[in-house]
Amino acid sequence: MEICGSSSRAIGMVCLPKKTIPRHTQHTDALETTVIQLYRHGVTTREISSLIEQMYGHHYTPSTVSNIAKAADEQVRQFHSRPVAKRYAVIYADATYLNVRRDSVAKEALHVLLGITPEGYKEVLDFALYPTETAANYREMLQGLKERGLEEVLLFVSDGLNGLCAALREEFPAVRHQSCWVHLSRLVARYVRKTERKDVLSALSAVYKQQNAGDAACALEEFLVCYGSKYPKLKRIFSECDSLYTFYEFPPSIWASIYTSNPLENNNKGLKHLTKKKEQFPNEDSLERFVCAYYSEYNRKSGDRVQKGFQEATPLLLDMFP
Repeated sequence: MEICGSSSRAIGMVCLPKKTIPRHTQHTDALETTVIQLYRHGVTTREISSLIEQMYGHHYTPSTVSNIAKAADEQVRQFHSRPVAKRYAVIYADATYLNVRRDSVAKEALHVLLGITPEGYKEVLDFALYPTETAANYREMLQGLKERGLEEVLLFVSDGLNGLCAALREEFPAVRHQSCWVHLSRLVARYVRKTERKDVLSALSAVYKQQNAGDAACALEEFLVCYGSKYPKLKRIFSECDSLYTFYEFPPSIWASIYTSNPLENNNKGLKHLTKKKEQFPNEDSLERFVCAYYSEYNRKSGDRVQKGFQEATPLLLDMFP
């Protein structure tokens, strides 16, 4: 939706060449499809109306555009209400911040939950916008997933958000939690001099690359002996985290997928890359349509792909459910 050229016009940070919008007299259905696509990409109804009139001389009032684009709003509703699987081996949680206008413009936290089934199929289960990231928000989202059919989760992977473990177990008492080692590494990097950062992070990565939890705990102790006196804050980081080695309770073939929330973070990076082209979303509805279109496409592409290591782990994962 961002192809720009000499014959294009930019509206709301979206550039369209003439060839992307068929002539109304020949392709009314295709034009209305383009209206819906623009709407999903966060362009306002007034901007779409202006764009069509200025480029093609055909007048669509904002209210007409709004009526055409109701299909995009219906897609958002369906995304948030569609049934989900009863069981997920892993659910990842992470938030990314996007600019949205509510009188004034501010960054707000887009909370995202991504699940992988015991068979290795992954999908974005839901997303929700809140002013800031909190454990209560994720709990509310999980309650919504339970209403849509979710019954059991083996493992929840996230950063060390305060109160999250307690909130999870209110909804799923038997769920295990794994702290994301990539988040921990970033936190460590904040407290280390730039000149030593590479060596420190290399030593830290050796901790979660051990073959069992006991060896990993010993490696962490050695790491803190080496760097903890120079950087006392490092000791506090790990003393406050009690779910460092949960991933060792799972089949080794999926360790690389579950000691970090990278499967979700990589997805969110793609979203952030696209939203950089937009200075802001004019309202929450606009953001929802844009994000829904992105994650719907992600789910479509991921539908038949099995996450690495899960195929051989499936029988063991199924046995782990109560």
